[in-house]
Amino acid sequence: MRTLLDIVRDRRSARGPYDPGRAVPQPALADILEAARWAPTAHNMQNFGIIVVEDPALLARIGAIRSTPSLTFLRENYRQLAFSEEELRRRGTGLLASQFPPSWRRPDVTPEEALDPARATLAAVLGHCPTLLVVVCDERQRAPASEGDVLGMMSLGCVLQNMWLTAEAHGLGLHVLSTLASATVEPELRALLALPPGIRIAFGCRLGYPAPGTQDGPRVRRELARIVHHDRY
Repeated sequence: MRTLLDIVRDRRSARGPYDPGRAVPQPALADILEAARWAPTAHNMQNFGIIVVEDPALLARIGAIRSTPSLTFLRENYRQLAFSEEELRRRGTGLLASQFPPSWRRPDVTPEEALDPARATLAAVLGHCPTLLVVVCDERQRAPASEGDVLGMMSLGCVLQNMWLTAEAHGLGLHVLSTLASATVEPELRALLALPPGIRIAFGCRLGYPAPGTQDGPRVRRELARIVHHDRY
């Protein structure tokens, strides 16, 4: 039996396509949602909700939404890329450039050049996932003395971590979709999900079993000696 630390170490972003023929088992989904319910939130606000999207027709409509990468994303994404496994392991941070379209691997790419027709809509991002979890929050509530809602963001991170570790414990792949909250996607997605005023999209998670033969890039971390400081920095 895996320990909690084993699950933490094994967890990864399953960025590849998912197997559309394998549904997420309902008992596993129930565990993931229950884990989210018990996530710690600032001041016990619990000002979040989760929309479970499993209807293939609705997933198709979401997949048809156009998604354009911003110039800020392209520039900052490029700075995080490693162009070989050796470089990635040496740095201990970032992602392999080969996981992204060729145009994204240039420092001077423009949003127009980066808009690959095959990736122009959310369908490519969803990658045939059978289940999409859309995490929303009530922006009208925040913990006391939390200007900018920093504590609210920490709380949403706790919700995500609980769901992610539970998914990993069930052998499911999970991949966070921050693009669902972007200015080019959120308005149309809000309409499809019938979100009321004051409820905003925080992020999404595609959930499912990675397709056979799918292989993500190597998983790296910095050594503890580069992270941990005793008594002073």
